[in-house]
Amino acid sequence: MYMMPYTNRNSSSLIDLFDEFERSVFGETGRRTPAFSTDIKDEGDHYLLQAELPGMRKEDIDLDVKDGVLTISANHEETNEQKDGSYLCRERRSGSFRRSFSLDGIQEDGITASYQDGVLELSMPKRQEVLPQSHKIAIQ
Repeated sequence: MYMMPYTNRNSSSLIDLFDEFERSVFGETGRRTPAFSTDIKDEGDHYLLQAELPGMRKEDIDLDVKDGVLTISANHEETNEQKDGSYLCRERRSGSFRRSFSLDGIQEDGITASYQDGVLELSMPKRQEVLPQSHKIAIQ
C-alpha cells in the first residue's frame, strides 16, 4: 500500500493536465493557484506527510477528512496597503492552495498534525489488518 496524492484511478489526472497547460501558457509566475510540495515517508507503522506551506500561519490551514479523502487547504490574504511606496518587484503574494490525498489503508481517527517553520507534518497511522478470530461453540 502506497500513500499517494488523490487522483481518479480510472483516468489520468485532469488536474495535472490543467496544471501543465496553465504552466505552458502563463509560466510559473502566472499561476493563479500555486501548488505546494509534499513528501510522504513510510515510517513502518505510519506514514509521515510533510507539506511546505511557507508564509502561512497555522490559522490559515484547514485539514478536512471526508469519504476517505484528506484535503489540505490553505488561504493567505495580504492587504494592498503600501506604506513604503511602489514595489519594483513583488514575488510574495496572497494565494490559495488545495491538495487532496487518498486515505486508503489509513486509520483516519488516528491522524495527528503539527505545523512549524512553514512545514505541515501529518502522522497517519496505518490501518491494522483485522485477523479473523476463531472461537469454540458449546454443544447444548
